[in-house]
Amino acid sequence: MNRSRTTTSRRMVLRSLTAAAPLGVAAATGRSWADDGTGPNERVPADLRPGGAYDRFVTQLAARDAFSGTVLLSHRGRPVLSRAFGMADKERSVPNRPDTVFALASASKPFTALAVLQLAERGRIDCYGTLGTYLPGFPAGIADTVTVHHLLTHTSGMGDLLGNSEFLEKAGTWTSADEVTTELLKIIQRQPLEFTPGTRHRYSNSGYDTLGAIVAAVSGQSFHAYVRRHVFAPAGMTRSDFYTRPQWLTERRIAHPYALTPSGQRIDAVRAGEGAARMFIGTGGGNAFSTGPDLVRFAQALQDGRLLGPAHTDLFMNAKLPLRPRGTTVPGVRSFMAYGATAPIVNNHRLLTHGGGAAGESTNWTIYRDLNWCGIILSNYDQVDLTTLIDRERTPLCGP
Repeated sequence: MNRSRTTTSRRMVLRSLTAAAPLGVAAATGRSWADDGTGPNERVPADLRPGGAYDRFVTQLAARDAFSGTVLLSHRGRPVLSRAFGMADKERSVPNRPDTVFALASASKPFTALAVLQLAERGRIDCYGTLGTYLPGFPAGIADTVTVHHLLTHTSGMGDLLGNSEFLEKAGTWTSADEVTTELLKIIQRQPLEFTPGTRHRYSNSGYDTLGAIVAAVSGQSFHAYVRRHVFAPAGMTRSDFYTRPQWLTERRIAHPYALTPSGQRIDAVRAGEGAARMFIGTGGGNAFSTGPDLVRFAQALQDGRLLGPAHTDLFMNAKLPLRPRGTTVPGVRSFMAYGATAPIVNNHRLLTHGGGAAGESTNWTIYRDLNWCGIILSNYDQVDLTTLIDRERTPLCGP
């Protein structure tokens, strides 16, 4: 078989699973330890060590100004490779560091799903309960047919706000968290279903924004407050939050998103008010903020049972329905939808992963469930070659 074609096909499949000014290394730190000989789950592949193939590749991207941000690889919660490149704020000459805070875009959707599962574990939400059970204001044809399970698995038939002209026109005018929540839901409630719930799978930001509203309605507190208290706090994610646009503009620890223009220049998307950066605050659909170390803490807390009990941890992480790859099918790689994230099986290894992208944002995190590894990619550039980065991270762990 042609190896070049096989590699290209694999990258296309991996894309379907996830969905710097001149090189300025803000920090370049790495740590590894000797193999202890206890088995393949304990070995640190040479390609993932400091100075290995992955490290060299991301360094080359940064040198070409094709990557700005941080990467972190951890094993059993301990860092194996930690790198930071480029600038968090070029105007103020603030470099990216390993603990710099990045907007996650859609990579924060799993926090929304986790909040729903926590309330389900407490008997407050039924995953097969209908939307109308929890939220008023939806037409009967939606309220009585769309279930929480449909929303969690992107099978509700709801559309995507990013293609809604009213949302694109108004989103930048909202100036408080309450206004974002209220006005966003009004727009979603006027959107018709695109297909009968449960008959198809289509990624839906509207569906996850609706889940955020359900969390607020059931818990009696704002969605943002709930996630802070019940997800970030117990996981020890001390730098993670739903930061507001004013905070994004002023706090030096938060990376500014740099969007690539057609002319090849990068503009500060939050200062310019471009794309997702125009929103006052993130929602159930995305744009919580986090760091590489905090996302490793999230992975550890999830698997250690600090966020859900054993039964609901399995319910959250395990496959619910198969997903068709967008590219060529590669032997050993199969994709499935879990609640809030994709749950691919790669050469018989179970993964949980989610990516995100917006103006000046490219993110991905992966939990290698059977291997005790976690991989984090956080960039404040858009149009980053995430596919190849993920492939370079994943292949040494799961095999070609």
